[in-house]
Amino acid sequence: MRPLLLAGVPTPTATAVALFAPWDGRKLEEVAQAGPAEMEAAAAAAARSFAVTRAMPAHRRAEILRRVAVLLVEHGEELAALIRDEGGKPIALARGEVSRAVDTFALAADEATRIDGEVFGLDGTAGGVGRTAIVRRFPRGPVLAIAPFNFPLNLVAHKVAPAIAAGCPVIVKPAEQTPSAAIVLGELCVQAGWPAEAISVLPCDRSVASTLVDDPRLPVLSFTGSDAVGWQLRARVPRKQVLLELGGNAAAILDAEADLDLALPRITLGGYAHAGQTCISVQQVLVHQSRLREARDRLIVESAKVPRGDPSDPATVCGPMIDQRQLDRITAWVGQAVGRGARAHGGGRDGNVIAPTLLEEVPEDSPLARDEAFGPVMVLRPFSTLDEAFDVVNRSRFGLQCGIFTRDVRTLWRAFDRLEVGGVIHDDYPTFRVDGMPYGGVKDSGVGREGPRWAIRDFTEERLLVVRG
Repeated sequence: MRPLLLAGVPTPTATAVALFAPWDGRKLEEVAQAGPAEMEAAAAAAARSFAVTRAMPAHRRAEILRRVAVLLVEHGEELAALIRDEGGKPIALARGEVSRAVDTFALAADEATRIDGEVFGLDGTAGGVGRTAIVRRFPRGPVLAIAPFNFPLNLVAHKVAPAIAAGCPVIVKPAEQTPSAAIVLGELCVQAGWPAEAISVLPCDRSVASTLVDDPRLPVLSFTGSDAVGWQLRARVPRKQVLLELGGNAAAILDAEADLDLALPRITLGGYAHAGQTCISVQQVLVHQSRLREARDRLIVESAKVPRGDPSDPATVCGPMIDQRQLDRITAWVGQAVGRGARAHGGGRDGNVIAPTLLEEVPEDSPLARDEAFGPVMVLRPFSTLDEAFDVVNRSRFGLQCGIFTRDVRTLWRAFDRLEVGGVIHDDYPTFRVDGMPYGGVKDSGVGREGPRWAIRDFTEERLLVVRG
């Protein structure tokens, strides 16, 4: 049994859950599960430890974060294997996730030493003459971090690293399917010098974790997952600082002058890597009608060439779906669209793998056009004017990121002005993300931003001192 991490201590429990590999269904190991007693103990420890973490100087927090980055490199292959086995992520992508987690902690270390404040005079009005305002940021308190299965290390890192940088204890509730990388990360944080009581990693059922959502000792909730669950949580705890990184149905726009040699391989990778199980996976491909035939023919060829299957093969790009329920859902969505007149290129199932699927003429009210697929499926549609393409993107209830391939800087600036998304990505897929950028969405895609600098702002609050004289 792999023990959970309770107040920094590996702790076995009376209940364990067996994990199974999405690729071949083999049993991996059993992982200890937290119950109400562990939840209470973790919350109490986090509350106690806040007095220590909030007083820890910035240089010490930065040292801890840099040490975690070094330890992640040392444990890289172990972590990549866990990500591959538990989540079915192809090993090359799993190794890339570990490298990104290293970057996330290194960036957070830098940001820990430059959490900004402000000093300004108040004599802009008569009542402020002779007074100076000093604004500093202080940690809000313990953070409850709820993470998804698809990036079981780096999306946890995007919550833990900024929490440490800000001086906040953190309790992680990892995804039920992929808890082990988060447990190892928590152990490495303690090894690096973070106070043991200030970190817990608690695999558990959602109903058990629910008590921590309501717990007033945890004033910050950072959630990555489905939009339905995220908004329910935010409505449930309106007095907390709630940060939501939710879903999307990201689009890539190719204008009449787009470089197809650049665009199409990137779009193919962005749509099918990790079986499309990424919230900024390419789902909508909007192509100017003058380029539609060429783009379609080449995308069909590119999709068929995507290496798929065994996630242990370094060449694999499209691995298995996370579980049977998601397999069945994607199969049903594609079948529904085809039944209503859509044309499918590729597709089909081979065990737990869905072959990359490109669809045309998908009805606008079908799930594949309206909702988040979270599978290896892309929808191709033409547009005649850029305003038409922008309107398609903006009609979505989601607004995470959008890619636009264009050689015209005026088009790029129009897209930046018009597109209702958290990020516009030039000459690349909307799946592009590096860990120092502010990442997040609008509309049903969430609220708040990840990236260490921006997450630290959300984990801290401003406090004003007015000095007289």
